[in-house]
Amino acid sequence: MSKNKQEKFDLAVIGGGPAGIMAAGRAAELGARVVLIEKNRELGKKLLLTGKGRCNITQAEFDPLKLALKFGRTGKFLLSGFTVFGARETVGFFNKRGLKTKVEQGRRVFPLKGRSIDVLNILTGFLRRYKVEIITCAEVTGIKEKDGSIKEISLKGKGKIIADNYVIATGGKSHPETGSTGMGIGWAKMLGHSITELKPALVPFEIKEKWVKQLQGLALKNVSLSASQGKKKVVRLGEVLFTHFGLSGPIVLDMSREVGELLEQGEVRLLLDLKPALDFEKLDKRIQRDFEKYSNKLYKNALSDLLPQKIIPFVLKASGIKDDKYVREISREERHKLVKLLKGLEMTINRLLPFSKAITTYGGVDLKEIDSKTMKSKLISNLFFAGEIINLDGPTGGYNLQLCWTTGRVAGENAAKVL
Repeated sequence: MSKNKQEKFDLAVIGGGPAGIMAAGRAAELGARVVLIEKNRELGKKLLLTGKGRCNITQAEFDPLKLALKFGRTGKFLLSGFTVFGARETVGFFNKRGLKTKVEQGRRVFPLKGRSIDVLNILTGFLRRYKVEIITCAEVTGIKEKDGSIKEISLKGKGKIIADNYVIATGGKSHPETGSTGMGIGWAKMLGHSITELKPALVPFEIKEKWVKQLQGLALKNVSLSASQGKKKVVRLGEVLFTHFGLSGPIVLDMSREVGELLEQGEVRLLLDLKPALDFEKLDKRIQRDFEKYSNKLYKNALSDLLPQKIIPFVLKASGIKDDKYVREISREERHKLVKLLKGLEMTINRLLPFSKAITTYGGVDLKEIDSKTMKSKLISNLFFAGEIINLDGPTGGYNLQLCWTTGRVAGENAAKVL
């Protein structure tokens, strides 16, 4: 498009991420003339980062209700969409177009070869097949609204776009280096929509205690992590990862939204239970058996059956038992101190890491102002929303990409139907 040129389309989709691509492709598949507008040079920049470059496409939960419940109190908004295009339909969409998939631990669905670029290639092929016009390096500088409908949008140095319907699918603020800066939220607000404050979601914790850096790179499975502030407590069971700044891993990310709310009330303490399957008495008996087995060894050589090697030096020091003490010399009180330590490693959260380290965004366009069956705005007659811009977010494991596929599909389909 040249400067000052105007073009007319049935549908204009702003945002070339998973939700925008799905919306544009579906509308074009139904016969609409569609333009997809992306400010980056290429589509799907954030998509390529998902699943550490492997792209966790969806979660293998094929019951729409159970899938919706995973999104917590806002999940009911998605039930209609999941019934139309849920996880089963998403897997079918990619399989039908030649992408083989596999289900891994936690029922996470990935491309068979584990490459996010394969997912993006399927999506761009989808757009080409149905002749979606794609404008990249295109920054939206203005949206003109009159009498409750959008009349046109202006692109920096590339003229104007006029369409019968519009979809805003610009994401939230996570990974701003991919172009996800929250600009679409500003447009929605300008058009009269209420916005729930944006906060990082699925984000690691920065820990105050310096000893955590000693454990950098250590992944612990089947542990329990509890965060408490006053009488409020959040608990998760699963895997954590120690980093140079603190804690990450699936259960840390999943509890980060609730922890963020606790942090607003004051200091949040963490307790890491390394052996949640054993209560104090059972763990004590387990350690007694190990100590009996290694009774003639030094304490520092007696924990290898119980703990990963990387954490042993820290436990030796934190337990207060001299590491050159023979196991047979350890008292009952000292052993109980060790049990207590393993059942509750204490940490303090400094803060949640910023949007640049977040997987998704908490907050966005208020659900009360969007029709859950169509993704259509209740305030602007020819506007639809899709993806992370909506006030919806789920746990790790493919849920948030499924949110994009579903809302994008529903928005594109209904935008085409009302033409």
